[in-house]
Amino acid sequence: MVEIRTVALAHVKDRRMLQARSAGKSAFYMAGGKIDPGETPEQALHREIREELDVGIVDGTLETLGVFEAEAFGHRPGTRLHMTCYVAALTAEPVPTSEIAELRYFTVDEYASMPESAPGSRLVFEHLHRLGIVD
Repeated sequence: MVEIRTVALAHVKDRRMLQARSAGKSAFYMAGGKIDPGETPEQALHREIREELDVGIVDGTLETLGVFEAEAFGHRPGTRLHMTCYVAALTAEPVPTSEIAELRYFTVDEYASMPESAPGSRLVFEHLHRLGIVD
C-alpha cells in the first residue's frame, strides 16, 4: 500500500470551508499539499498556503485540527492519504495563484453535491460539522 503524507488548511468563513480547484482539474480540494523531504508539516503548510492562496499564516494562530486518513482521490486504487489538518488565521483574503483555477467556500451539503469530491475533504467537513463550525 502506498501512503501520501500531506498537510491541509481548514479555513472557515461564514460557516463555509474553503476549497481550491487546481488548473486543469474538476474536483475541489483543501488548500495544502505534500510534505517535501526535510520539511516539518508546519513548514510544508506555510509553503503550500503561500504557493496556492498568496497569503501567509498569522504567527501564533496555527493549531492542529487532526489527522485524517482516506483513499487518495485521483490516485491509483490502494493509495492512502495521510493528511494533517490545521486551522489558522490568514494575513489577508486568499486569492488563487497561477496553479489554482478557482477558490470557493462550501457548506457540507454544497460540497457533497459536487460531481467529484475528495474523501479527505469530506472527512474534514464532517468533523467540522459535528463541532458546529460549518453548516
